[in-house]
Amino acid sequence: MPFHCVKQKRCKLALYSIKNQDIRNINMAKKKVKEEQGVSENQGVATAMTEAGAENAEVRKLAPAPEENSIAYKLLSLYHLQCIYSEIDKIRIERGELPNEVRNLEDDIEGKRTRISKFQEELNEMKEREEIENAKIQESKALISRYEEQQNNVRNNREYESLSKEIEYQTVEIQNSEKKISKVQAAAEIKTEEIKALESEMKEKSEILSQKKSELDGLIAEHEEKEAELLGKADVLKAKIEPRLLTAFERIRKNARNGLAIVQISRDACGGCFSMIPPQRQLDIRLHKKIIVCEACGRIFIDEQLVKEDLERAAAAAEN
Repeated sequence: MPFHCVKQKRCKLALYSIKNQDIRNINMAKKKVKEEQGVSENQGVATAMTEAGAENAEVRKLAPAPEENSIAYKLLSLYHLQCIYSEIDKIRIERGELPNEVRNLEDDIEGKRTRISKFQEELNEMKEREEIENAKIQESKALISRYEEQQNNVRNNREYESLSKEIEYQTVEIQNSEKKISKVQAAAEIKTEEIKALESEMKEKSEILSQKKSELDGLIAEHEEKEAELLGKADVLKAKIEPRLLTAFERIRKNARNGLAIVQISRDACGGCFSMIPPQRQLDIRLHKKIIVCEACGRIFIDEQLVKEDLERAAAAAEN
């Protein structure tokens, strides 16, 4: 191979090596720049998140209590009242069905006592009717005796037949009165048996009632002090709530199955009936411009953030 061709080939190889080296250097430089940019971006994001967190913490820390008579203040008052009522409900649930059982037994005993009193009145009326019929029998017997004496002194057959008819009539009256007395006595016996049965049942019920009342009194004594304290707090809160709003709250609570009249939104749904709440309505709830109720169950809505801020203020006050 000629010398100039070898020299030309070596020059091409050298240029190719330099070009590849330059490309590698450029790629490494680009990679380094990207890594530096990524680190700075991550640091910036972390710094921004830290600053945002600090700012939010400061906002939460400095969140002022709602002004009195504002919608937020009214909602929190109702929420606090609901919390107290929920505690009272827990105490009463622990008693179970015992109060209802005692009430039902008392009603049952009172009903039996009323029936016994009514049956006694009917028995007295039966005795009066029996006495009236006995008096009629005695009167009819007296008339028969007198008519028989008069028959001995009659002057003709016509008078004798007339007295005989009177005696026959009075005899029929006596028979009718005796039949009525028999019916009255049979009915009186039935009523007497019913009264005895009712008295026996009432005695058994009274014994059970005494036992149930004893158990209930024990449970009431166990939670009486705490329940009285909670009821006192509820009365204080109710005095601060306007009557119209309090009446609506108590009506909703009475009709609600779980006793909750004011609820938060959980997973975009009502915390009471679990009906879905539209986003615009959720925004209105967070703004606290007016009191909003669930269109499905009628419960009052309260914003979750408002409750959290109130709890944080209460915790801070407790620490201080």
